Amino acid sequence: MAAAEPGRVAGVVLAAGASKRMGRNKLLLELDGQSLVRRATGNAVRAGLSPVVVVVGFEGERVRRELRGLSPMIVRNPDFDGPSSRSFHVGLGALPPDVEGAVVVLPDMVRVSSETLRAVKDLGTAAPPARRPPLVVSRYGGVSAPPILFRRSLFDELLAWDGEGCGKPVVRAHASEAVYVDWPPELLDDVDTREDWKRLGG
Repeated sequence: MAAAEPGRVAGVVLAAGASKRMGRNKLLLELDGQSLVRRATGNAVRAGLSPVVVVVGFEGERVRRELRGLSPMIVRNPDFDGPSSRSFHVGLGALPPDVEGAVVVLPDMVRVSSETLRAVKDLGTAAPPARRPPLVVSRYGGVSAPPILFRRSLFDELLAWDGEGCGKPVVRAHASEAVYVDWPPELLDDVDTREDWKRLGG
């Protein structure tokens, strides 16, 4: 992809997976009166990410209905049973050319808030455009995980990557250039199984 002029930072919400370990679509589970996918998408909107792209796949129409009123850009990954990189690629491919970077958002990381996302975005855009880092990485007690901001200069590398995770090989390749933001380890909690859900109060 060609480099863009300094512009917006988008959110890419990965909501296509089949939740096989849960046995049902975990993103439609409710916490505090909202489904996980609606919470995550609303947090991305409130953090000032623009546009917010939600990648759907498994039970895509049900997920779409959950997002009524939020008006994100919704795109479909037809290969949602494949590696998670395919969903990320679909999301990146939907971004307008004036988008400078993208923050990847995982709805099953239920302790990530709009403030978390805004902090990552602000760290990535605080410096003058020529001095902005290629990525901003969240770190939880030494574990790197989303939300992660990737600038457009890394999009080609992300599109060439195929596998699970959220661009881990690209993060590793540019670790020395990254800016890190440290969060309490408990914010790393995610929902993969019924036991996770019960532990988190669902």
